[in-house]
Amino acid sequence: MRRAGRWLKVGLLTILGLLLAWQLWLLGWVLLWSWFNPGTTHFMEIRLAEVREKKPDAQLQKQWVSYNRISVHLKRAIIAAEDAKFTDHEGFDWDGIQRALEKNQKKGRFVAGGSTISQQLAKNLFLSPQRSLFRKAEEAVITLMIETLWSKQRIFEVYLNVIEWGNGVFGAEAAARHYFGIGAAQLGPEQAARLAGMVPAPRYYDGHRNAPGLAKKTAIILARMPAAEIP
Repeated sequence: MRRAGRWLKVGLLTILGLLLAWQLWLLGWVLLWSWFNPGTTHFMEIRLAEVREKKPDAQLQKQWVSYNRISVHLKRAIIAAEDAKFTDHEGFDWDGIQRALEKNQKKGRFVAGGSTISQQLAKNLFLSPQRSLFRKAEEAVITLMIETLWSKQRIFEVYLNVIEWGNGVFGAEAAARHYFGIGAAQLGPEQAARLAGMVPAPRYYDGHRNAPGLAKKTAIILARMPAAEIP
């Protein structure tokens, strides 16, 4: 019994040590990316591997642009569509989470997430799209790291440059060129609202650009944009 107890203690300490090392590794990257731009993300790597199963030489469409080279219309559209309280909260929109839980309970299945821009960024940088309690817990820890160490403008700049916007399309610059043939700085209000409406299902809308639901979402986002507060 003593030997079993000793091995159990060693096992628990090993697990705790590995968890601590993992958190420190994540923290190191968060600190690095507060000054340097991430060249890729874990989510991009997952999507690239999927694309290369059919086309081995495939490459992602992505091009980093600085915050001031992204249209203010797109910034307002994303805030209006994804996280209206972004500049006010500290990483979590508790009211939004509560509304999402109630909606999911009413529908009897997962239909809404309530994730903030900061939470979405944490997932895209380091985690997989698979849903689990461990992933949500890790997402929360990374969100706290990002919110503590980065400014809101930096969070938003990285988010706009790494989110998925189509089949192999990542970031505002690539999205603007893919859908409209212009740079992210030239996006007008309606184009920006349309791109913001695509964010929850970018690969679907890439193949269904005239979907009636997208036109409706675009109109709603356009109406909300004037009230959107951006960092």
